[in-house]
Amino acid sequence: MNKTMLTIFSSCMFAMAINLHGGETKIADKENLGEQLIQTAMKANEIAFSFYKQKAAGKQENFFFSPYSMRAAFAMAREGAKGKTAAEMDKVFSFPSENAGMRLEMRSMAEAAAQAAESSEFSDANSFWADISHKFLPEYVSSLTENYHAAAENADFAEDTENARKKINSWTSDRTNGLIKDLFTEGSLFPDTKLVLVNAVYFKGMWQDAFNKRDSFESDFTLNSGKKTQTMFMRHLEAVKFPYYQTEDAQYLSMPYKGSHSSQKGLEMMIILPKDTLSFAKTEKMLSPNHINEIRKQMQGEKVRVFLPKFTFSSSHGLNSDLKAMGMPLAFSNFADFSGMTGKKDLKIGYAIQKAFIDVSEEGTEAAAATGIAMARTTALPVMPVIFRADRPFIFLIRDIKTGLILFIGKLEKPAAA
Repeated sequence: MNKTMLTIFSSCMFAMAINLHGGETKIADKENLGEQLIQTAMKANEIAFSFYKQKAAGKQENFFFSPYSMRAAFAMAREGAKGKTAAEMDKVFSFPSENAGMRLEMRSMAEAAAQAAESSEFSDANSFWADISHKFLPEYVSSLTENYHAAAENADFAEDTENARKKINSWTSDRTNGLIKDLFTEGSLFPDTKLVLVNAVYFKGMWQDAFNKRDSFESDFTLNSGKKTQTMFMRHLEAVKFPYYQTEDAQYLSMPYKGSHSSQKGLEMMIILPKDTLSFAKTEKMLSPNHINEIRKQMQGEKVRVFLPKFTFSSSHGLNSDLKAMGMPLAFSNFADFSGMTGKKDLKIGYAIQKAFIDVSEEGTEAAAATGIAMARTTALPVMPVIFRADRPFIFLIRDIKTGLILFIGKLEKPAAA
């Protein structure tokens, strides 16, 4: 249950957007604008389910990440991408093809998320750390500060890599209430690092219907392997009215945080509980923005007695290999085109990481995530010597270089014996 539930939580928690046409916002009326937000959120949510299926589906291990944070960090990198590199990023992250459209979309999503979380603690911060020896285009820098409200910081990666790493980690820790302490581990940044982009998200919400600690108890939790383990469960002694729906394969429950009102306002945790291991695999395959939206429409207020395990854990995801496999290998290669950053094709994504933390207790939920992207200098590929080993039959010509006139033509099928 936990893997699916946590991914859906991230998706629902931050799913807000706008509909963009030619880089401009189309505003008709409140009803149409609301539908546009939903449609754009569905597009933005694609990364939640595609990354889940790439990274977690079929694996019997805890998993948690923030699609919002990852998309926000890569939007800052996408600002400087060009050509095929940009096209691959657009496909994987469902970005609009024009920077103006992406900026409006990201800004509107951030504003809508903040409004939805107005009764909770919520923060969303960006920063970029430019190497003091590397020149970046003024228009790229101004775009990050103006459109993403990113804090501009200098770093000396070439001469003082370790100190730069510690400063980035300290900034990230401060913006996540100390939950993400070591985004970049020792040795993950190098002297050839030229730019680091960071997004940090923090959330703390209290349940609208909190559990009583005195009612928590220890009981069995059955793993997908069939084994059982003991854990602490929270419970409501009396049934509480929650949005609820069930199918042959799973039960769906939404638990709102304080300040929420039906499906019109606020934040909720949606929990998907497959009935068995086979249903779990089937449910994972069905996950998509459309599926979740349709399920949410079917949910009705029902009196439900909830038994939910308490849990706290963190996740760390190196993003390079997964994003390559999902369709954007160019950004990590020596053929990357991030010329929108420096005016030259001299940078690639050297290392990308996300770390996330969640704590679900009787009072509510505390969660944080940070995504970091380290841009490194592209390296010239070594020139390998051509091997010409004429150890099989061949044809040869004797010709005039200037005119191309062939004087002789021949073929060697069998050389003389040694």
